[in-house]
Amino acid sequence: MLLAEIIYMSEKMHFTARNLTVILLALSLLLISPMTATAKRSKTSASYTILVSKHKKAPGEPSAVTVPSRTGARYSTAKHRSKKRSQTITSKITASEFRKMLSSKSALIVDTKTGNTIYAHSPGRSGQPASTIKVLTGLIAIRYLENDAKIPVSRRASRMPSSKIYLEAGKSYLADDMINAVLLSSANDASVALAEKIAGSEKTFAKLMTHKAKAYGARNTVCKTSTGLTARGQKSTVRDLAAIFEKAMESQEFAKRMALVKTKTTYGKVLRNHNKALRSIDGAEGGKTGYTRAARQTYVGKFSRDGHEIVVALMGSETMWQDVKDLVEYGFAKMATNQDFRAASDKIAPHITSLMHSTLNQQQALLVISENKKVSLL
Repeated sequence: MLLAEIIYMSEKMHFTARNLTVILLALSLLLISPMTATAKRSKTSASYTILVSKHKKAPGEPSAVTVPSRTGARYSTAKHRSKKRSQTITSKITASEFRKMLSSKSALIVDTKTGNTIYAHSPGRSGQPASTIKVLTGLIAIRYLENDAKIPVSRRASRMPSSKIYLEAGKSYLADDMINAVLLSSANDASVALAEKIAGSEKTFAKLMTHKAKAYGARNTVCKTSTGLTARGQKSTVRDLAAIFEKAMESQEFAKRMALVKTKTTYGKVLRNHNKALRSIDGAEGGKTGYTRAARQTYVGKFSRDGHEIVVALMGSETMWQDVKDLVEYGFAKMATNQDFRAASDKIAPHITSLMHSTLNQQQALLVISENKKVSLL
């Protein structure tokens, strides 16, 4: 009908055939373009919006549409990670399979009673420890200061970045409050104030921290700050963090503080423990968290169940709390299996003990003779 009207008008207005052809071509393009654009929008919407189709699929038809966008990629990764995390942690899982479940760049599980390593990957890998190094800050402060000691706050300490409890420069606070602020709330301002009180400067205090770390068996730990904030040359490993924390937990006062979910300072401020494991993981006795952009998420903590005790440590994690939970469950599952094995072995052990004694006695005698010769030669 539109075409007939155009022809009628062209006759009335004396359009030439060439003019009429141009007009018809223009109209056809105008009519086709909206239809094409609609089709493209519909196609785009279908491929980028629909993740899984609910219609019954034909033979050979994929059950889900591939999503090429960045959001789709993140969705797929999250779904894959969720699937892995839903796997039940048992002792039957191999170390290589368990490794794939963790996001941490390094991790360690240690039986504190025997010192045996239950699980480890990259235990000697060096990295920034972040706030886990505050374990040393708090422990040294406990041993050097009385709880009622007054700790002055310098301008430098008060200007430390978060985490902090916003101490006021020029004021003094009780050491008891400051130590809790460091160990529970990971307060950087309190860490520096304690360091300056004990050693005169944070730099000198960091040297003391390094010395103490080595005394506790942490030979690959170097401290440059009392806070764990990123600093050139500062480093630790999960093996060192576990050794430091295990030694620290031997202090009853330190262990008592680490077990607090929250506490209140003498001036009324509530301090909440950053260690969520105390509220979410069975057997948690204490732990210290850490995070910086360079270190990513770090953690060290102690757990006990059914007479077993373990220390777990991780560095460079992207899913810290899930990693901690998995490490704890895996550690205790492995220990339970080993206990069953030891119980069976104990039935056999008495039969070979008597045979071992005579050999050991002979070896000890030879050792004594050897040592006596060395002494006489001296």
